[in-house]
Amino acid sequence: MNCKAYELNDLKNYKYVVIIAKYHGKWVLCRHKKRETWETAGGHIELGETPLDAAKRELFEETGATSFDIKPIFDYWAGDETSWANGMVFYAEIKELNDLPESEMEKIECFETLPSNLTYKDITPKLFQHLENNFKHIFSA
Repeated sequence: MNCKAYELNDLKNYKYVVIIAKYHGKWVLCRHKKRETWETAGGHIELGETPLDAAKRELFEETGATSFDIKPIFDYWAGDETSWANGMVFYAEIKELNDLPESEMEKIECFETLPSNLTYKDITPKLFQHLENNFKHIFSA
């Protein structure tokens, strides 16, 4: 699978949101109930939702974050010759985490660096690399 980052609002017809989040200076990743791998919060934009609305909903549903600052930072395209989608990447500073609501996620964990066992190993490291290269203040915060 290929992944490429773009300037914010370069792409249209967004299908997904990805939320790269920090809590107390560590990256927040989720583990799906059906997998043993880690992923960022995110998911499909539902009919009638804006990307920002979807990002706020997904961040709460998949991490239990109830207080946070969130903003869009760049667009991305991911796919191959048979299937692809445009998405918007958000950055969130989580101020308060509560119990994980009932969802497809089993647990969350905070990491200093990305673990090697990622669900989307062809996408997540590229998004983090783009973040580090273009938003150093976020990456090192």
